[in-house]
Amino acid sequence: MSVISRTIVIYFIVLLAVRIMGKRELAQLSPFDFVVSIIIAELAALPMEEKNIPLPEVFLPLGILVCLEIGISYISLKSPLARGWIYGFPTVVIAKGKVLDTNMRKLRYNTNDLLAQLRDKGIMNPADVEYAILEVPGTLSVIPKPDKRAVTPEDLKLQAVPNDCFIPIVLDGVIHKPNLALLKQSEAWVIETLARENLTPAEVFMATYSAKEGLKISSKKGESIPPCCKFLEH
Repeated sequence: MSVISRTIVIYFIVLLAVRIMGKRELAQLSPFDFVVSIIIAELAALPMEEKNIPLPEVFLPLGILVCLEIGISYISLKSPLARGWIYGFPTVVIAKGKVLDTNMRKLRYNTNDLLAQLRDKGIMNPADVEYAILEVPGTLSVIPKPDKRAVTPEDLKLQAVPNDCFIPIVLDGVIHKPNLALLKQSEAWVIETLARENLTPAEVFMATYSAKEGLKISSKKGESIPPCCKFLEH
């Protein structure tokens, strides 16, 4: 089997393995998930570099890793104790505006990282924080003090307006039939609506529908870029 053929086969096998293991963002990988991902990458790279390695010898350990990942995920789903041992627990690093240096030392989490993640949340002073919790994936959840958080409609005793949901109807020239079924509309309705704008579905880059604003259309012809934004192209 040629290098190209082996690469294509390995690519689809690894893709299938990742799909079987489930959806997980890179930032949400636990230490166990991260180790499995590294091993899978190494297993996939070896047969592409070494032609003398039979592909079945790669698929067997790959299958074992997938089974381990699914098994560990199932165990952690059923057992809080196992979940804590495998994935760890969130840790409070700021309480009532005070940085908890004991917890910071246990985590080997330094003040520069803490301040950087606070700034990323728009907070410059740790004293403005009610609680800050370092989550298992390494992200920082921040709860500002009541007098430092953003004002909400509830604070002002105002009636909040529900968010309008924009449903994709046409994507890159193709009518999205499942979403039309949700709206109880037909393709003829889409075509007729677009025709009023002198457009066909093939000429539409994206069209979305909301109960409040109706159909919003972005054609493939595009719009001219305002002069103030020209510098972004360079």
